Order: sequence, then structure tokens, then C-alpha cells
Amino acid sequence: MTPIGILAAIAVLGVVIMVHEWGHFIVARKCNTEVQVFSFGFGPKLFSMQRGETEYRFSLIPLGGYVRMAGEIDEFAPKVAGRGFPDRPLYQRAMIVVAGPAINMVFAFLLFTVIMMTWGNQVTSDKALVGGVVADSPAQAAGLAAGDLVTAIDGQSLGNWDGLHAAVTASEGREIQLSVLSEQGEERVLKVTPESRVRRDYLGEEIGTAWVIGVHRASERQDVGPVESVVLGARYTWTWSVVILETLSRLVQGRLSMSDLAGPIGIAQEAGRRANRGMEPLLHFMALLSVNLGIINLLPIPGLDGGHLAFFSYEAIRGRPLPDRARDLVQQFGVLVLVALMILVVYNDISRIVGG
Repeated sequence: MTPIGILAAIAVLGVVIMVHEWGHFIVARKCNTEVQVFSFGFGPKLFSMQRGETEYRFSLIPLGGYVRMAGEIDEFAPKVAGRGFPDRPLYQRAMIVVAGPAINMVFAFLLFTVIMMTWGNQVTSDKALVGGVVADSPAQAAGLAAGDLVTAIDGQSLGNWDGLHAAVTASEGREIQLSVLSEQGEERVLKVTPESRVRRDYLGEEIGTAWVIGVHRASERQDVGPVESVVLGARYTWTWSVVILETLSRLVQGRLSMSDLAGPIGIAQEAGRRANRGMEPLLHFMALLSVNLGIINLLPIPGLDGGHLAFFSYEAIRGRPLPDRARDLVQQFGVLVLVALMILVVYNDISRIVGG
């Protein structure tokens, strides 16, 4: 892992998690709940400052932070009776809990909107333009390169990418001849033999086989105005939320492998790759992580915000909270699930590194 990857991971994870905790903090204050600690980072305290009733800590591990409200833990009772988190009305406790994931979604929307306004919207090109070449593919063996424009196949002119895709599919593995125009204006003719490979959808699930040569579709930027940037910001936030929910659904159904999940090492590696490509890819990755954090935290697993909401739902239906003993057992189970999941994703990260 490169120093850039480590710094980028700290920045991305730190900001996204702090935004999440800031949501809890702000709404807790609005609900007159005593917030005892707002920590920037985890682990041992490096230094702190007291502002009103809240201690603002700067801790050793800069990967996010946490908020501690009075009454969440028995030994941290409120200084003023009635201002602890458990003392708040049910709807206020729910608002405080929901605020973290909600602010993550708002933050992602703002990031996507800024990206659209600053760099424009990146859309796939309709041209038969090569955006990238897959390693060890027929296209690479034939000499195709990113930026090449395929103008004809077997002497038949191509109008767009769909024409290229249709011609490769129709070949059924027969060698075809590509007329190519490079970025420098050089014309050349290449011979390539498509091969049959597993076809996957946008989430990586196998959906059959297809004849391919191993090229990626190129993309291009479109300038967008302020109003359209806001619309696109909302659309991207919604689209990625749906993608994450569908991914979770397929994981539960066994249609996707748990080995595809990435952990902190994988996140750091991807953050480093994005940082090397520039500010826009890094901000885009930060927005995706913010959506992920918002959605994942709403899962009804004890230890996550969704677990608290599940307890509140029980309380709302039954008119009383879950008994302490039962709540403790459920929370212990939730912690075991989260620890097991963390071990799994770290194992996945290490396996990918070892396996190259």
C-alpha cells in the first residue's frame, strides 16, 4: 500500500465517518440531549478541549470518530437529570439515530452535484471508440489501444458502438478484420479472433456467455449547468442507493459471492488509485462511500443505527422497551456478526493481495 493510498484512505474514511457522526451530534443538540464527547478519530486521546458541556477530542486513529451521548452507557449519566439519550421521547431518539445515515446521503448528493458543476457529467460515447483494452484479451494481442476508433469490420462501415458489438457477436468466434483510426490519425487494419467469455451484469453476476474481443466503451464529458447539476446529483445518489440495496439483496440470496466484498485495505487501495487519477475520481469515490455508509448503517443489525431503530420499533409497537436481558443478548449477537463480517472482508483484502 502506497503512502498516497494511506493518506487518501484516511482522508476519505475520516471525512465520511465524521460527517455521519456530525449528523448524530447536531440533531442530538437540537433535541436538548447532553453530548459528552465528540471525538475526531478513535483510540487513545491525544488532546482535547472543552466547549460547553461537550469535550472535543482528537484521538490517535484518524479513521472517523464517534459521539458519546449521556446515558448511552450506564457510567456516563447526564449532568442534568432528564437530558440523557434514553430520556428523550421515542421520536427524538429515532431522529438522532436516523440523522447519521441521512446526512451521509445529503453529503453524497452535495459531492455529486459539485462534481457535475466542476467537471461535467461523464457519459458513454456512442462512437465505436476504444476506451480501454482488457489484459490478455484478443484485442490486446491484435494491437488495439485506448483511443482507437474502429471505422469498419470486414470492410463494412460502422456507425456506432452498437454496430461493433453486433458484429463481434455475429462472428461467433470467426476471425474478423478491423479498420482502425488511431488518435494520431494513423489508419491500420488489424485481425482479431473473438473468444467466448462469461457474461456478467453491472453487479458482476454471471448471466451467460458472449463473444468478446476485450475492449471497454469510451466515455466523454458533457458540460452541465447549475440546475442540471443538482438534478444529476440527486439522480446519482438515488441510483447508487438502489445499486447497493440490490447488491445486498443478491448477497443474501447467494447470487453474489461474499468474497467480492472489500474491507479497509481494499478501500485504501482504491482510494490510492483514485487519488493518483485526480481530485474528481477521489471525490466520486468519497460520495460512493458516503452512500454505502448511509445504507449499511440502516441495516437492522444490533450495533448499527438500523439496530437501534429496530429496538425503537419494538418499543413503539409494544409500548415499552425490550427487556434489558433480551436487548443485551441481541446486541452481543449483533457485535459477533459485525466482527465476523470485518474478519471476512479483511481476509478478502489479504487474499486479493496475495493472489495478485
